[in-house]
Amino acid sequence: MRLLIAGGGTGGHLFPGIAVAEEFLARKKGNEVLFVGTWKGIEARVLPKLGYRLECITAAGIRGKGNVARAKGIAKFLYGYAQSRKILKEFKPDMVLGVGGYASAPALLAARGMQIPRFIHEQNAIPGFTNKMLAKVAERVFISLEESSDFFPEARTLLTGNPLRRQILEQVALAPLQERSDDAFHLLVFGGSSGAHRINVTMGEALQFLQDMKGRLRVTHQTGENDLEDVTAVYEEQGVSADVVPFIDSMADAYRWADLVVCRAGATTIAEVTACGKPCIFIPYPHAVDDHQRRNAEALLKCGAGFVMTEQELSAELLAKAIRELMNDPAQLKAVGEAAQGLARLDAAQVIVDEMITIKREMK
Repeated sequence: MRLLIAGGGTGGHLFPGIAVAEEFLARKKGNEVLFVGTWKGIEARVLPKLGYRLECITAAGIRGKGNVARAKGIAKFLYGYAQSRKILKEFKPDMVLGVGGYASAPALLAARGMQIPRFIHEQNAIPGFTNKMLAKVAERVFISLEESSDFFPEARTLLTGNPLRRQILEQVALAPLQERSDDAFHLLVFGGSSGAHRINVTMGEALQFLQDMKGRLRVTHQTGENDLEDVTAVYEEQGVSADVVPFIDSMADAYRWADLVVCRAGATTIAEVTACGKPCIFIPYPHAVDDHQRRNAEALLKCGAGFVMTEQELSAELLAKAIRELMNDPAQLKAVGEAAQGLARLDAAQVIVDEMITIKREMK
């Protein structure tokens, strides 16, 4: 069988697609996967390294744009639609999965015109415009969080959770616990694949309020390229032991040893930290569409599965206070981590692939 996965742009859209691709390819020798994305998205950098085939189309957003930009966006969509039809004719997929992002709309709508079974996956509590539109033409809508069910047709919506890459599942979530060789408190800080400037700056400033804890504290901090030198210098000046990197190649290793995580609240991040049972201080990105990161974090907060600090209230002193209190309260850390793990859905990719194959067969 052949599966086309359309979308990307960010890791939050792409990584669930990769997880589904891994599951689909593992089902049967001879199965094939093709990704469709854009040259500007993270998929253009990540997928070739992983050995996946990628076709890029022209696509752009139109929501919230001025008249000129909207007209250009529509023109790009029409061109992307034509490109998608050509790709579909050549690849001849048995089904198409949209994972969000600009490329998913032209590909899914082209698949509709060619009567190819179509599916979408929504990662966030508040769906984006593209998936709300595509839900009208999809055979099934897969959702990660119960909160997003109100936005889709009940009869065609299935709560699956967010698919996780096998690296995370096998090396962390399903791996036996390992004893650590030190008694340090391991803090993991990251703001997504490109880093988060506000988190980088505030964490650096917070170190001055954690001086009495620096003998215990070990930090792994993903900064992104732009802030790498400045953040590295701050850790050195404050004398705090830290591994400061622009990008963490193995998130599985980073999660495995973390006692506490400071991070954004993107859907993939939430899926990974819950699967790993990690207590987190979520700092939602305030400019996310429809403020969906805040809603993602609040979905965990109400279950006692995380802590939330908005950027509006974020300060170095407040962040340091929260880290200090949790370092000194292992019982609370354990309880929150267990609550987070209780929300994890480790079989999301399996459920999605099962459902797509079943519907495909029923449609014959």
